[in-house]
Order: sequence, then structure tokens, then C-alpha cells
Amino acid sequence: MIKFGPSGNDEAFYAAGYKHSEQSALYVKNLGLDCFEYSFGRGISMSEGKAISIGQAFQAAQVEISVHAPYFINFANPDDEMVQKSYGYVLDSAKALQLLGGNRLVFHPASQGKMQREQAVNLTEDRLKILRDYIYLNNLEHLKFCPETMGKLGQIGTVEEITRFCLIDKVFTPCVDFGHVNAREQGSLQTVADYKARLEYMIEKLGYERMDNFHVHFSKIMYGAKGEVKHLTFDDAVYGPDFEPLAIALKELNLHPYIVSESAGTQSRDALTMKNIYNSIDL
Repeated sequence: MIKFGPSGNDEAFYAAGYKHSEQSALYVKNLGLDCFEYSFGRGISMSEGKAISIGQAFQAAQVEISVHAPYFINFANPDDEMVQKSYGYVLDSAKALQLLGGNRLVFHPASQGKMQREQAVNLTEDRLKILRDYIYLNNLEHLKFCPETMGKLGQIGTVEEITRFCLIDKVFTPCVDFGHVNAREQGSLQTVADYKARLEYMIEKLGYERMDNFHVHFSKIMYGAKGEVKHLTFDDAVYGPDFEPLAIALKELNLHPYIVSESAGTQSRDALTMKNIYNSIDL
């Protein structure tokens, strides 16, 4: 079943007097949303007890939870010692995810740095094969590890690169951030056909079963010559992308992803807007 929810707590959550992540579960549920993404973006500092407590709250509310691993993961880092830390960030995030009761982990694959593009992509692919081995060694292969499409030209993470990484093993499920794709490609996502072209490419390479429940990040994003600048809200009328063409594409292709709003401060409201748009489309 398709699911919609926010990335983290929005401004309205705190304005209503809420403070704790346990409260996020009913807050999201009462809005009519289905999922929630918890970010370890700046590091993993959550205690085991806190993770279990949050997980119990989400289980009771019947809201699915996912996590975003630390932002500083870089599997193209030329320093092997730093790459070992990246493996650790993913595996530690996965262990916290299990305590939270979720099964999806999103991570940024890599940055190009001073390497040639293909060299950086090849190195990332080699490191992700090692990550795959660590995943199996730690008995974490029942989880979905979701490398994300990235918004800046200097980052590794085009649609094609993410698809290539997911071909390594079934433990990898694509996270397609359509705001990132649109920013990287200078406003490329305009029509239903634009969205379908990317999705049909991924279905062709990975198969329908792998893509049916893929992971989605969605927000409008300001971009410049080098790609992503900053996340916006659905109130923005300049940059896009718009969600309705994607909703139509998802229905036409019979795909049922887990859709996370990453709007800047209005992510719950915009997640509900996406859900309402999706439900209003009758093909």
C-alpha cells in the first residue's frame, strides 16, 4: 500500500506544544498520514531505551517508521579509514532502525570530490558490495537499504547511478528524491511523461517487484547551476517539481512507494496535500 508522511517534525508540531518523538506517532496518525522518517543526519546519539520507546509509540499508532542515516557518509572517500566510518554509520543506523521497529534506511552514497566521475562511481560501487557483505554478516538483510538520488552535480546519485548500485543486491532499494532529480537536471520534471521515463527505466533495469515499494523523497527545491540550493515548501511557485504528474505516473504504472515529504518546515502539511492529490486521481 502506498504511504505518505513527513521527514521529522514540522513547525506546527512544535507550535502545538509537542516536544518528544514518541508524540510524533499520534500527531502524524491524527493528520491522516501513514509513515514518518526519523533522521540521524547529524549522527546517531539515540539510546537503546529511547529507540524502543519511540518504536512502541509508532507501533501503537500503526504508523510505519523509517530512518535516514548520517549525512556525512561517503563511499567514494579516498581515505579507507573514513570509509570504515561510513560502513559503521549505515550499520549503526540499521541496528537503531530495528529497535524502532522499521525496515527502511535511506543513505547518501557518495561525493565525487576531485576524482573523475566514473572513477568515483566505480569506487562507490565496490564499497557498496563490501557494505552488502557487512549487511549479511550482521543478519540485517531483511531490511531495505535505500541509496538516494542526490541534488548537487558534485554528488554521486543520478537515477542511473542509483539504479546501478541497486543491481548489486536485493538488499538495496532505490530512494528517488524527485526534488533532487529536478534540481540536478535543471527543472526536468514537468509532465507525467517526464516522471514515467525515469520510473520505466528503473523498472526495466530492476524489475517491477523491486520498484513497487521503492522509497520516495519529495519536496520543491531551489536550484542553481550546480544543482540543489535549498528545500522549499509547496507554496513555492517558481522551482517545482509538482506532485500531481508523479501521482498520475504512479497510478498508471501501478507503483506503491513509501513517500516522505522533505518540505522546509511544512512537511506534514505537504505530505497530506500529496496524499489528497493522489487519492483524488481516478484513472
